[in-house]
Amino acid sequence: MNVLITAASRRVPLIRFFKEALEKLNPDGKVITSDINSLSPGLYFSDKFYYAPLCNSPDYIDTIKKICKAENISLLIPTIDEELPIYASLVEEFKRLGIRIIVSSEKAIGICNDKYLTYEYFCENNIPTPLTYMPDKIEFSKLVYPLFIKPRFGRGSVNSFIVRSERELKFFLDYIDEPIVQEYLRGIEFTIDVLTDFDSRVIASVPRERLLIRSGVTDRGITMSNPEIVSWGKRIAEKMGIIGPVNIQGKIDHGKIKFFEINPRFSGSIPLTIKSGQNFPELLLRMHMGEKVEPRIEGYKSNLLMICYEQGLFIDMNSSDNFKNGEAKRPEDYDLF
Repeated sequence: MNVLITAASRRVPLIRFFKEALEKLNPDGKVITSDINSLSPGLYFSDKFYYAPLCNSPDYIDTIKKICKAENISLLIPTIDEELPIYASLVEEFKRLGIRIIVSSEKAIGICNDKYLTYEYFCENNIPTPLTYMPDKIEFSKLVYPLFIKPRFGRGSVNSFIVRSERELKFFLDYIDEPIVQEYLRGIEFTIDVLTDFDSRVIASVPRERLLIRSGVTDRGITMSNPEIVSWGKRIAEKMGIIGPVNIQGKIDHGKIKFFEINPRFSGSIPLTIKSGQNFPELLLRMHMGEKVEPRIEGYKSNLLMICYEQGLFIDMNSSDNFKNGEAKRPEDYDLF
């Protein structure tokens, strides 16, 4: 049972956790990775890696299929938003090749990747969410500042800003490509990691407070005990028909929970969820192997703090083997700092 994780990038912890789970459940299984960039550190922590073009390239899917055939892949894990709609449209095609893709439906992906459609989905399903405006629907005289502006399509908190006046709002409306404007929420920002089975039944979830955010990813976070957030996370994931991992973001504003984003993929802070006792990679592998996994919603440790730090990976470029497609060295063979 070999696993392909696409867009390896900086997802070293996720790759390591899948390797550990495979060693436990299927020692002969391998974790294969792909990425366009030979300098992506995640490549060097997998058992074998390949280069692949950007997902919008006409050669992308043919390249992935060749990797899957060469490595006998049975489970494919997309990791970035841009890939998700492509893989959602190919689930049945890959299934006929004996490959399960961990991705939600095209409809769900379309809603999640569009922040205004996400807002409309929340409203239609009575899920608490901040007021959100499209630029052509804004009545400037009725606005209450501060507000929050961000791209309708995008990730990683790029071009997201607090807006404190009409002058600033007009500037950012012109500056940001396809923006949306939201009611500004104060208070505790949180994410809930949720895992569903292949029938969209929630198996596990872990809510966490985002203490410090860097480039859209939690740099410091702590798991929370909040049954209300857990209940909402279950409702959102199952109602939407999520398959596999999803992270749902929101804030507790003056004691009221409000949601504003759904990302139907592994979060960048999945190590905290796993270390708290909900091992999403292992649970996914068990389900893929045909094991019936029962829900374990409360099976995590609360008040577990994660503090991230940088680690360098040093590669001797005198060796021509470092950047060839093929088996990666073991991480311990590199100089880590």
